[in-house]
Amino acid sequence: MLTPELVQRARAWTFDDALPFWLENSVDHRFGGFIETLDFNGQNANSPFKRVRVACRQVYVFSHAALLGWKDGLEAAEKGGRDLLSQCWRSDGAGFVRRLNPNGSVLDATIDLYDNAFALFGLSWLYRATGETWVRVAASRTLDAIQATLTHPGGQGYWHDEVRSGPRLQNPHMHLTEACLAAYQATGEGRYLEQAVAVGDLMRSRFFDGETLGEFFDDDWRRVAGDRGRIIEPGHQMEWAWILASLQQQAGADLSQTILKLASASEAIGVDGESGATFNVVRDDGAVLDGGSRTWPNTERLKAAVAVGEALGYDTRFQAGAATALLLDRYLVTPVRGGWIDAFDADGRATTDVMPTSTFYHVFLAFAELMRTERRLLAPSATQGPVSDGLGQ
Repeated sequence: MLTPELVQRARAWTFDDALPFWLENSVDHRFGGFIETLDFNGQNANSPFKRVRVACRQVYVFSHAALLGWKDGLEAAEKGGRDLLSQCWRSDGAGFVRRLNPNGSVLDATIDLYDNAFALFGLSWLYRATGETWVRVAASRTLDAIQATLTHPGGQGYWHDEVRSGPRLQNPHMHLTEACLAAYQATGEGRYLEQAVAVGDLMRSRFFDGETLGEFFDDDWRRVAGDRGRIIEPGHQMEWAWILASLQQQAGADLSQTILKLASASEAIGVDGESGATFNVVRDDGAVLDGGSRTWPNTERLKAAVAVGEALGYDTRFQAGAATALLLDRYLVTPVRGGWIDAFDADGRATTDVMPTSTFYHVFLAFAELMRTERRLLAPSATQGPVSDGLGQ
């Protein structure tokens, strides 16, 4: 059950431990941008690459933190945004590249929807935090590039990258929706909301069948044949519930039934009844395919609880409390304060010896949402009562 003490622990971890630690240790002062991974002593783990999405996520974290009053990282966010443009924007204007070498040179120049969605997301939050015109222009150019480079000729959605091989993916579309909602909040420009609505409609008509959210599709947005088409990631269902709640609030559409179904189905087939951890992968019939659990599906369980509590008025204190406690007591316990153990197997054993910087986006955003809605979550409306039939306890 969520308690004021749990929320205070999340707040203290965020502002007293994590933000100072990652500001000190993740900024690459030599080559620009941000370090990909740290070891459990807080030192550079010397990854052979830097993913562009990591830089975008760190720009987001320090920008959002500044808006919450922790301004120590705002300079790093601005520098990160400028490095993103100087190191990662492809010279032909097609978008941001996928990966850099540790020294900041381009390793993989592929234009990828996932990475460019996060570029739009990070820049939108940076614009919110700074009001700088160059950031707003860069965000607009990013959506222009996505639409010019990756639009699918079928007219529904995008290629996941410019190589255009393999199945079509829902996940980068989810993050594009998230990014466009952030851009709309930051700028008020209707084009971003229009794009978010379009992908939200695609999600409800194609990605989600009323019970489960697919991951892999053919060109016509039918789930691919065979076992791959039956793969479900509960964390993504929970993440979409939170994103649709934001879309509902901003677009004025009634998405409540889809939000509730996504969250309740995820709780039913996606959460380990013993440990409370959110499974990495299940099958559409509920069979567990990967009983391990990374940090991020558990942050998405928290965000789904926020969404169902805030947007629909249900009592989600149990789900919010369980996810928060698990994060604090299992994932965020490391030799260095402010770090994390990113992955555990089905038996609860850690399966990694590094801390991916990219995880901060997930934890920070979930805890920011928890703190933003603390009063509502702790004192839910009696009109909906505790959820026993939908999300369950």
